[in-house]
Amino acid sequence: MNLLYNRLFQNSFSAFIGKTLSIIDPAARFLPNWHIDLIAEYLEAARKEQITRLIINIPPRSLKSVCVSVAWPAWILGHDPRSKIIAASYASSLSLKHSVDCRMVISNKDYKQIFPEVKLARDQNQKQKFMTTKRGFRLASSVGASVIGEGGNFLIIDDPISPAQAMNEHWRKYVNNWFDHTFSTRLNNKKTGVIVLVMQRLHSDDLSGYLLKKGGWEHLCLPAVATQPQLYSLGSVKKYREAGELLHYEREDIKLIERAKIELGSNMFAAQYQQNPQPEEGAMVKSNWLIRYKELPDNIEKIVQSWDTAIKCGAHHDASVCLTFMESGGRSYLCDSRVMRLEYPDLKREFYGQAQRYKPDVILLEDKASGQQLLQDIRRESHLPLLGIRPKADKITRFAAVCAMIEAGKLLLPTNSHWLADFEAEIFAFPDGSHDDQVDALSQYLDWKRNQFWENINIRRL
Repeated sequence: MNLLYNRLFQNSFSAFIGKTLSIIDPAARFLPNWHIDLIAEYLEAARKEQITRLIINIPPRSLKSVCVSVAWPAWILGHDPRSKIIAASYASSLSLKHSVDCRMVISNKDYKQIFPEVKLARDQNQKQKFMTTKRGFRLASSVGASVIGEGGNFLIIDDPISPAQAMNEHWRKYVNNWFDHTFSTRLNNKKTGVIVLVMQRLHSDDLSGYLLKKGGWEHLCLPAVATQPQLYSLGSVKKYREAGELLHYEREDIKLIERAKIELGSNMFAAQYQQNPQPEEGAMVKSNWLIRYKELPDNIEKIVQSWDTAIKCGAHHDASVCLTFMESGGRSYLCDSRVMRLEYPDLKREFYGQAQRYKPDVILLEDKASGQQLLQDIRRESHLPLLGIRPKADKITRFAAVCAMIEAGKLLLPTNSHWLADFEAEIFAFPDGSHDDQVDALSQYLDWKRNQFWENINIRRL
C-alpha cells in the first residue's frame, strides 16, 4: 500500500472497518453507510476515553461484530500496543471466532504497514489470547467463563445472550449477574476503563435493558426502520433520519424487511430489528393471536396427529400428548388434545385408539426415548402412516421458530372444549410453566407443516 492509504487507515476508523472486512472475508463486498461511520465515531470516542460506558443496539447482519469485536481491538492496539482488551460473547465458539479474525487482521501484511509498531509476541499468540511485544493483549472469554487474574482497560460484550436464552428468565438473570459480579470487575481502572456492549435487543430485561434501567450509559440505538424523525450527531457524522427510513437500504431493502416481519413475528421483529422489545404478557404467544372456530370446515384436506411421548407415567413426570389437526385452506384446526400419563402397554393401546378414532393421513412421532420404541413397534405391527421426527434444537428455540405461524392465523382453536383451558394455560405459560408437553407436540406439528410448505415451493420451482 502507498503512504496515502496508510494515512487514511491510520486516521479513519470507518475506513479501517472496510479494510478489516476485506482481510477477514475477501469475497465480501463492503457497503459503506452512515451507520458504520456513526458507530466508528462512538467507538473512537470510547478509545479516547471520552465515553466510558457505551451500549450499541443494532439489527442482525449490520456488521456489528466486525466493527466492535474485530476491527476495534485491532484499531486500539494499532494506536497503543500496550492496551489490554477482554471481549466476551454468549458462546465461547463465537468469541474465539472474533479473536481469530482480529488476529488475522493484525497478522496481515497491510496492517503491519499501517501500524508498524504492533508486533505479536511469540510466547503468547493463541486463539483465545494473543499479546503484543508491548504486553498489550486481546483475550476472548464467554458468559460464565472465569477471567480470574485477568484485567483490561477495554471490556467488550458482543451478544451476551442468544435469542433462545433470552426467553428464559433464569438465563437473563444469570447473564445480568455475570456482568455485575464477574465481567465488570475486570476493569483495571474503574474511572477511566471502558465497557462497550453491542447486541440486538431480545427482551425488555436483557442485558441492555437491565443496564439502561440502572443508568449511566451512552446509548446508540439504530432500528432497522425509523419510527420517528431523529438526528444522529457525533464527531464528523450528522445524520437526520426520516420516519420510515431504512437503516441500510443497499444491504436490506423493504422486501427483506417485510420478509423478516413474517418469519420472526411481531414480537421478535420489534426486538431484534427495531430494538424495541415489547412488554411481555407472560408468554411467547399473545392471546389475541389465537383464532376461534365454532365448527370444522366441510372440506378437510388432511388429518395429522402429533405425538409427544413420555418415558415415565408418574404425576410429577412429563405426560404423553396427542394433538389432532384438521387441515383446510392452508389453516390448521386443532380439534383434540389428549394428555395422559400411561405405562408403555397402555400408551401403545391409546396410540392405536387415537389412530382408529380419527384415521389420520400422517402421524408425527418424536424419534427418541419412548417415542423411538413406540415408532419401531407400530411400524412392525401395522401400516399406519408414521413419520419419525428428530428435533434439531432445544424446546424454546423450536417453539420460537413457529410462533410467527400462530400470529399469522395459521392455527385455529375451538370456541369451547373440555381440554381447551389446560391447553391455553400451557401455551401462554411457556417457557416458564411447569409443563410443556402440549407445546412440544404443537411445535413439532407446526415445524413439520412449515417444512412441507417450503418443500412444495421448491418442487414448484423445479
